[in-house]
Amino acid sequence: MTLVSILVMNGPNLSRLGRREPEIYGSLTLDDINRGLAGAFPEVSFEFFQSEYEGALLEKLFEVEDRGGCSGVVLNAGALTHYSIALRDAISAVTMPVVEVHLSNVHKREAFRRTSVISEVCAGVIGGFGADSYRLGVQALLGRLGG
Repeated sequence: MTLVSILVMNGPNLSRLGRREPEIYGSLTLDDINRGLAGAFPEVSFEFFQSEYEGALLEKLFEVEDRGGCSGVVLNAGALTHYSIALRDAISAVTMPVVEVHLSNVHKREAFRRTSVISEVCAGVIGGFGADSYRLGVQALLGRLGG
């Protein structure tokens, strides 16, 4: 029986996983990561969404909030992490907890990647563990939800 529904949402360039800088982001595709999550957490109902467009991410966040039934969000906002005030405001506007995840350790990379405008409005941040960042994000979210 499914008790928890989680949206796993990905921003720009994450559609290129497996081909884009595998030395940084790994060789798994986004579909590989999604399948791994579904297999690791069979008790969770997942919805997976990726877009290259900021507005589509905001619309999806609002859609799942308005539809109801979504327990929380695991979000890799990609580059939008560093500058999207619109995404920050959208996260603030929903009642679902959002966990920010990153494949790489952003603190070991370029200075601009060390700033997140969304962290302050997220339940927590996990990064630097490759695809496991998503699994850890789901675990943290489930812990927060009491599941």
